[in-house]
Amino acid sequence: MIPLIPLPWFLGLAAFMFFCGVFGALTRRNAVGILVAIELMLNGVTLTLAAFARFLPPGADGATPLAGQMLVVFIIALAAAAAAVGLAIVLAIFRTFSSIDSQQINIMRW
Repeated sequence: MIPLIPLPWFLGLAAFMFFCGVFGALTRRNAVGILVAIELMLNGVTLTLAAFARFLPPGADGATPLAGQMLVVFIIALAAAAAAVGLAIVLAIFRTFSSIDSQQINIMRW
């Protein structure tokens, strides 16, 4: 029998992933690195939702037992769509300015 991993371990890992993503998003200059850091933050939140869905007793919140898993699948699909749109924007910026350094691009200033 496999021992059950306790909930605080999942929450600690999710918090670590989220704050690594925050640190990466604030310190990166490359636009692709910023997008990867945002995806890491979304994965930390997704892990939290999946952990809570696993450890809540069925019907405790008035929802179906699979409500947490459905929300996790929705977040993963949303993150994939956001990554595709973000990469398309980065490619358009690269074609215009020949750089994806976020410090050199001042599009919003115009």
